[in-house]
Amino acid sequence: MRKIRIIYLTILFITLQIHCKAQTAKADFSLVPGTVIDHSPASSEKYIGSPSIVILPNGDYIASHDHFGPGGKRGKYHETLIFRSIDRGKSWKKLTLLEDQFWSTLFYHHGVLYIMGTKGRYVDVVIRKSTDGGNTWTDPVDENTGLLTEGPYHCAPVPVVEHNGRIWRAMEYRPNGESHQSLMMSAPTEADLLKRSSWTFSNKLKVDEKWHFGKMNKWIEGNAVVTPKGKIVNIIRVSIKGEHSLAAMINVSDDGKIQSFNPEKGFIDLPGGTGKKFTIRFDTESGKYWSLVNWIQPMDLKHLRHNDAGALRNTVALVSSENLRSWTIERVILHHPDFKKHGFQYSDWVFDGNDIIAVIRTAYDDGLGGAANRHDANLMTFHRIVDFRNMCVE
Repeated sequence: MRKIRIIYLTILFITLQIHCKAQTAKADFSLVPGTVIDHSPASSEKYIGSPSIVILPNGDYIASHDHFGPGGKRGKYHETLIFRSIDRGKSWKKLTLLEDQFWSTLFYHHGVLYIMGTKGRYVDVVIRKSTDGGNTWTDPVDENTGLLTEGPYHCAPVPVVEHNGRIWRAMEYRPNGESHQSLMMSAPTEADLLKRSSWTFSNKLKVDEKWHFGKMNKWIEGNAVVTPKGKIVNIIRVSIKGEHSLAAMINVSDDGKIQSFNPEKGFIDLPGGTGKKFTIRFDTESGKYWSLVNWIQPMDLKHLRHNDAGALRNTVALVSSENLRSWTIERVILHHPDFKKHGFQYSDWVFDGNDIIAVIRTAYDDGLGGAANRHDANLMTFHRIVDFRNMCVE
């Protein structure tokens, strides 16, 4: 018994030592590219997701992210944190935490800052507004205050676009754990965006597994985009076995009520469009569409296992297009040779004059053992691409 007791005490002592070291260890961001906005170590099992960013008229940057993972609340996170920078991204301050806000997009419209997403994983669609630069927000309690619809909805920080007197935002519906169904939401630009009655919901489009030679799996995280011909389309991330540079273009009627997809013409070449989220925006000066994507470089194709393009997130590339169907890789912005514990993903970004500013869900070394894996990010980082039309990176 005495020997067992000694062994037990020794194990307990070693465990306490490890715990104390973990508690006193300090994070080290010296190797992290960009500026760290927020950090959640892998040991917390509370990971950083859904980064979004917007610029206010006074020049302030507002950024947000949510949490996911098994830590703390057993994976049932439904919170979003809001941050502000008053020095063009050099430093950041946390403003507040919003409960019952998830997978959300920040946008500015008619003098008001909004955030729009869901209340949590596969639940109701909600929108809030802030009239004081993100310090305080409305609470979506009913159909007149931002609770837009009930049900199992999914989304991500994707663009909110103004066009033809309406604002547009893509969304997905997932009933009873089935495959995601694409839809488009829209509302008149002059409407009260917190009222459910202001919003039009399109029909919901299911994926047909017979598409693309029977290799189609799902589509999620669509982008509302205005085409060169002035039409709204939903350009959406796809999951297709054996592909890594395809996305889908869904047509949307002018009144926002009908979505349609032609599997013969609807798939487009987009680096990183398979298995990973992207944001597309149009630049009037260059006359081009731009995006930051998780392109799989030729040297990394050998790591593509089980036809899963979503597993490789270790490269961010700046791409452009004049027609939304053919895209040019302008240059690599971020890359790490290790794809297992390093990832730059869910890039959300906006134009800032001649620059692009971006927030990224980043899995990287932090002096505390790094990220749990490439997907379960421990950081949200800020990046500036200076004079992006000439591809000069800061």
